[in-house]
Amino acid sequence: MTLHDDALTVLADWTAPADHQERLRVRYVRHLEAHDDGVWRDCVPDHITASTLVLSHDGERVLLTLHAKARRWFQFGGHLEMGDRTLADAAEREVREESGLPLWVERVPVHLDEHEVPFCRPGMGDSVRPVRHLDVRFVAVAEPDAEPVVSAESLDVRWWDVDSLPNPELTELVVLARTRFAGA
Repeated sequence: MTLHDDALTVLADWTAPADHQERLRVRYVRHLEAHDDGVWRDCVPDHITASTLVLSHDGERVLLTLHAKARRWFQFGGHLEMGDRTLADAAEREVREESGLPLWVERVPVHLDEHEVPFCRPGMGDSVRPVRHLDVRFVAVAEPDAEPVVSAESLDVRWWDVDSLPNPELTELVVLARTRFAGA
């Protein structure tokens, strides 16, 4: 099975937690059905990405990265690579690379998010419309003594209380991840 096939299967089978998430799920599936290269960054203007929200062992905090290019706090994630066998593998690779933690990522997505990324323009000039990441988000739970490190892609990595997130756009993701964590 190819990474494209895995992404298509995962998204086709995923049960969205809300109507707006279902609309995104359908959009992602249609994107993959229309683009054999839809999981690669060279597929423009849209391509699939994978990310992971890291919860503390008690679910009270989240580990976020201050993204070097965006200069905003986000979950860990990025582009899919040739060695990734599955979407979950890509999310796990990204979180390990960017946090330094040996985390295991839950294999079922928790959230989807489509967003423009103005600094992601592979081989394109500024006159072309911005690239959109079709992000598939997963969740991982850190050990109580987890000590993350700052990677070259980050300006900082820090734990945040779930009730004082530095980026309000993460609220829905955090709520869904904590709900999934509570059900585990």
